[in-house]
Amino acid sequence: MTVRVLVADDARFMRQLIRDIIEPEGFEVVGEAADGRAAVEEFSRLQPDIVTMDIVMPKRSGIDAVKEILALDPTAKVAMVSALGQEALVTEALAAGAVDYIVKPFKPDSVISTLRKIAEKAP
Repeated sequence: MTVRVLVADDARFMRQLIRDIIEPEGFEVVGEAADGRAAVEEFSRLQPDIVTMDIVMPKRSGIDAVKEILALDPTAKVAMVSALGQEALVTEALAAGAVDYIVKPFKPDSVISTLRKIAEKAP
């Protein structure tokens, strides 16, 4: 079964980087969002298996977007994407319901293993 992923990051090159890492490994990027508000809208429309969510984004933070997504679907699986040094925000995101996190700069093997681990968890 193909795992469907929504990639939310305000930087186009970061969205492309995640796509370039995960698509060759069998994940399908079904949509992208450049801000937190669009992430919630795209989640609602696409119903992906996993969302990769940047923590710091315009219009709505990644943390607020996670809360809204989980209000729409309590079984949603969201992996936060954070830069080094954002540990407090990651802790807040996990407390809000994110299931895991990926740290920038990306290590491709780490991104893949994290997403596979999330995909294998029961809803």
